[in-house]
Amino acid sequence: MPQLIFLTGASGFLGSHIATQLLDNGYSVRATARGRRIEELKKSYAKFGDRFQVVDVLDLATDQFPEALEGVDGLIHTAAPLADRAEPEEIFKATVAISSFCDFSSMSYVQGAVNGTLNVVRQAQKAGITRIVVTSSIVTVSTLINANPALFTDQGELRFGLEGNQTRMLDEGRETRTTFYSHQFEALRKYWYHVDPDKVLEGTKWDVYCAGRTLAERELWAFSAAHPELEITTINPPFLYGPFPEGFTQPTPDYYRLSTNIQLYRFLKPSSRFPPFPGYADVRDCAKAHILGLNSPPTSAVGRKRVVFCSPHGYDFTEILQLLAEKRPELKDRLNKEPPPKFTFDRAPIDFARIEQLVGIKKEDFKPREVTFLDAVDGLLAFEKQWAALGHELDIPDN
Repeated sequence: MPQLIFLTGASGFLGSHIATQLLDNGYSVRATARGRRIEELKKSYAKFGDRFQVVDVLDLATDQFPEALEGVDGLIHTAAPLADRAEPEEIFKATVAISSFCDFSSMSYVQGAVNGTLNVVRQAQKAGITRIVVTSSIVTVSTLINANPALFTDQGELRFGLEGNQTRMLDEGRETRTTFYSHQFEALRKYWYHVDPDKVLEGTKWDVYCAGRTLAERELWAFSAAHPELEITTINPPFLYGPFPEGFTQPTPDYYRLSTNIQLYRFLKPSSRFPPFPGYADVRDCAKAHILGLNSPPTSAVGRKRVVFCSPHGYDFTEILQLLAEKRPELKDRLNKEPPPKFTFDRAPIDFARIEQLVGIKKEDFKPREVTFLDAVDGLLAFEKQWAALGHELDIPDN
């Protein structure tokens, strides 16, 4: 079993849970951080002594840090910008190398190879590290969020639950149909998000995020094919919800450091927007999958290890509002009063047998929906109390 794990993104929502679980399970962790996060991490994990180390890496996309990889047994790479926070150029810089799948010569800001995910993985390979787990995203799997496939799987072709090339969505009670264009349908069938290099920067930050994540992962698998000695596993989750681990500090209302919990936090604002789709996973389950991915079966036995990951429990926004009103009645007056969007599905149809095969997590092992959302809300309320005590005003952002 790998003992010393090099972890990027340890100060983030998912990364902090991975660090905590690694340390609780007997691993040692060497985490990357920069600026004030270095001292914050050292303080948060001080009880683990020399089993937790922090190295200063200013830019994971371009810096070289061979000394930090000495003696490392495994890599977990989670660091990446979120769609709500980063500008399009930053997203591409942090996630994409020049892609062999698309011609980016028309993008004026691309000068030579802009290393993102692959910068870390390349250095790990040079250091002789073969056990590698990378956080990807479920958005790399599908072109259209409202598609209604029969199954999300990393194997074979995508099978649609509706006839023809149309899918259905309910928008505030009105049924609409979305037609897939041929190139989109083909991309879905081949199970990758469709990227148009000539138009990608014309879309929203979310569009650019999806494209960046997709290209980064495709380049990762291309690199893996060229280096068969590597045992690479990707974890592809949707929005993550849940509490923050013990020791996670948030002294001021830096809302976007709440990561995807900001989507749930908007449930506590009388007029705000809802998440764009209903799939989710508990952050603790996702962290567990990353750690188990370090010891996943060999690629020679199970094929490409792309873990499309999601909770088996439904995420109906109206039901979550009802849950909060019932279990946390003190919140009833501040809950979101906007009409929630309605979808023809309330969860992503995941191949749970494949998850169990790759990382050993069974369908019944996932945390119950009530536990995930109540723990998450309780954690957010705890932060609110801290902020109020320090004189900060509450202003949950809509965007």
